[in-house]
Amino acid sequence: MAEPVLLGVNIDHVATVRQARPAPEPDPIHAAVLAELGGADGITVHLRSDRRHIQDRDVELLAQMVKTHLNVEMAATDEMLQIALALTPHAVCLVPERPDEVTTEGGLDVAADPEDLGEHVQALQDSDIDVTLFIDPDVPQVEAAASVDADQIEINTAAYAEATEQRDIELIEQELARVAAAAAEAAEQGLRVAAGHGLTYRNVGPIVAIEEIVELNIGHNIVARATLVGMELAVREMKALLDR
Repeated sequence: MAEPVLLGVNIDHVATVRQARPAPEPDPIHAAVLAELGGADGITVHLRSDRRHIQDRDVELLAQMVKTHLNVEMAATDEMLQIALALTPHAVCLVPERPDEVTTEGGLDVAADPEDLGEHVQALQDSDIDVTLFIDPDVPQVEAAASVDADQIEINTAAYAEATEQRDIELIEQELARVAAAAAEAAEQGLRVAAGHGLTYRNVGPIVAIEEIVELNIGHNIVARATLVGMELAVREMKALLDR
């Protein structure tokens, strides 16, 4: 039997609730502890330039307290690079970022500017930080990620997730094929393969079945479930779906 897929729990939206007031609770640090107790293999947060949810204080404390694996999503900017080099999380996932987006929309266009991204990748790796590039499921982007010596890619599953919400069988199959092709190419290029964005308890199964994918990062749906059953149980329920 193949190894189960690793689960990184994104706790951004715990901070979204806190910042709505703003108020001291709910504290994403507490959520991270409960997620780890529930079996999370890692904790993911996105430190955005506008600090709309996760704050610098959160990342500083998580870097000290996470016992599994801390993955910090961030834009490829000088500000974020300096923060990462100061805190040295286990991993950094470089993502595109636009001020007016509700959430991350689309993957990095690595092929458009490999030199600049390559410099960020090298600087992070020189501090023993693993580097992931968040990209759409396109083979040319996978090839570009390999060319800048990233350690891992995270395949953007948003289009697949949207197809499942629309219950469009033809589109679901098409998007699954794109994800599978990108994962296969990444493995061929020697990249570790993660995936995420829009995944839920309902649609995660076919993604888990893609053998090259070794890790999923899931946030909103777990946090939504946790508001009803608690973080620890919500994580356990998702972990149970990642066996294969």
